[in-house]
Amino acid sequence: MSVPSTPLSEFSLIDRFFTGATRQGDQVTLGIGDDCALLRPPAGEQLAISTDMLVEGRHFFPDVDPRALGHKTLAVNLSDLAAMGAKPLGFTLALALPDSDPAWLAPFAQGLAALADRYDCPLVGGDTTRGPRNLCVTVFGAVPGAHALRRDAAQPGDDIWVSGTVGDARLALGVLRGEWQLAGAADAVGAADATGPTESAGRALPASSDFEQVRRAMDWPEPQIELGMALRGVARAALDISDGLLGDLGHILKRSGVGARINVDAVPRSTILAAQSLAIQRLCTLAGGDDYQLCFCADSAQRERISAIGNELGLRVTRIGTIALPDARQAPLQLHDDTGAPVAADFKSFDHFQ
Repeated sequence: MSVPSTPLSEFSLIDRFFTGATRQGDQVTLGIGDDCALLRPPAGEQLAISTDMLVEGRHFFPDVDPRALGHKTLAVNLSDLAAMGAKPLGFTLALALPDSDPAWLAPFAQGLAALADRYDCPLVGGDTTRGPRNLCVTVFGAVPGAHALRRDAAQPGDDIWVSGTVGDARLALGVLRGEWQLAGAADAVGAADATGPTESAGRALPASSDFEQVRRAMDWPEPQIELGMALRGVARAALDISDGLLGDLGHILKRSGVGARINVDAVPRSTILAAQSLAIQRLCTLAGGDDYQLCFCADSAQRERISAIGNELGLRVTRIGTIALPDARQAPLQLHDDTGAPVAADFKSFDHFQ
């Protein structure tokens, strides 16, 4: 049966699509329906709180699958909890929408609720209004204070690790923008002069399985909650890769007052990305963003434990470099390839105002 497209009022919208994602329990003592939600973190743990917004035309294409967008709206926020080693408690959702069309809202709410259920992270409040499409989530988690994976805790000699693979989301975005075609595929994209998500309408989309795989990485990111929690007491510092590996790692270096050496050829990538030109590989892996994998630092004595954690989770974990003492004579971040030859560090990560 098709979903009716009659616009809904603000409160009808909330009741119909979002109350099913809320519930009360030991950690949520009061959810949707009051001026504030009430959360109770486990004894001896601290609240971890993060906010992210997704703006149409800046973070996603106007014609993206709304179910995927619902998933991603929560996933990018859960990823911040993963980076702290926190367990999700709940989230709020603020929506600005151009209309209240049930045909769009139903799959969006389904994608959101499915991920919320998977991580036992109920919706506890929020707001809705009319306006350009803007999706804002504030997520709440809990973590033992002594085991929070902060950005300011990296130490010289620590290994630098990356989970999963990175770069596929940026590879897909480049195809959609008409910047490149996938090597070895018959993909053809219209609007070769497209420069961003707002040019998505009317483009000719490629149909190869390779493209569908890398586009899934962009549209359906997976927050590494289990890894973040498993790294408590094992890793020292961590963050999620949202704006590009080098730019994000730079936040750890600055906050910890250290430098780093990175082997750019060791950065993990998919076989699809590895089939592209070296220039595309490096752009996507080092500055691509939208990966939502974890980059973390740990004492070299933890290598076997970290490898075991990866095996237990069925997740690839890769050492890509080393934290170094700061040196005023050189840049904090030094890049080299497999041969040890230096690589120019001129990769720029995503910036919301550039």
